[in-house]
Amino acid sequence: MKQKKPTTPGQRGMIVEDYSVLTKKEPEKGLILPLKKHAGRTSSGRITIRHKGGGEKQKYRIVDFGEDKINIPATVKAIEYDPNRSAFLMLLLYQDGEKRYQIAPEGIKVGDKVVCQENAPLKTGNRLKLKNIIPGSSIFNIELIPGQGGKIVRSAGSKAQILSREGGYVSISLPSKEVRLISEECFATIGQVSNINKRTEVLGKAGKTRHRGIRPTVRGTAMNPPDHPHGGGEGRTTIGLKHPKTPWGKPALGKKTRKKHKFSNRYIVKRRK
Repeated sequence: MKQKKPTTPGQRGMIVEDYSVLTKKEPEKGLILPLKKHAGRTSSGRITIRHKGGGEKQKYRIVDFGEDKINIPATVKAIEYDPNRSAFLMLLLYQDGEKRYQIAPEGIKVGDKVVCQENAPLKTGNRLKLKNIIPGSSIFNIELIPGQGGKIVRSAGSKAQILSREGGYVSISLPSKEVRLISEECFATIGQVSNINKRTEVLGKAGKTRHRGIRPTVRGTAMNPPDHPHGGGEGRTTIGLKHPKTPWGKPALGKKTRKKHKFSNRYIVKRRK
């Protein structure tokens, strides 16, 4: 991360990502798609996600989360920025000549070799089945169902840890401290997701948030009573409730939203805090 010099009010206290690890090149033309913005609206035009709109134009990078290129070694040709996710991407050139984007692990460099195999060497960037990874190893981009592709632990700096293996399942400690059982036939990538200092970023000014497609958020206490349960009162008043609520009267903090009888509850050994 880089601390900006306070030459302007917006740069005072601004901490930005250090992109020196990235390769200076344009995105791979065959691996990008146009990305249409919907500003948090459904097909009927109703806003279902508030505070979305505007932002810079982006193109979607086609990322390989699965095992389509199994048993084919690849070379890392570039480390690239992705505007649609917090982690960096690595551009892989496979021996058969095909190129693919994958989530880059921390510490990977241009020229490194990686492979996706059932029993690949335990090396950063290699992808293999959970039954062949020793306990204590750090992993990311983990499958939940064999053959479905990586679904969890994909954001910047995140990693999970293998605790034990028993009865066809592997016990994994997730970044949320939840302990979960996952089939040992699922694939995972060795290492930790790149861009580990992402959480220390300080935007410094409201304009950078607008460039990311996030519109201003009005506090509920600043609204009128018809617009929010926290609204009304003279001057700066408290919310006047035991617990904060959403504009639709639902609990805003601490309320468990997971279904009580969800089928995957049986795989959770320890709930997250």
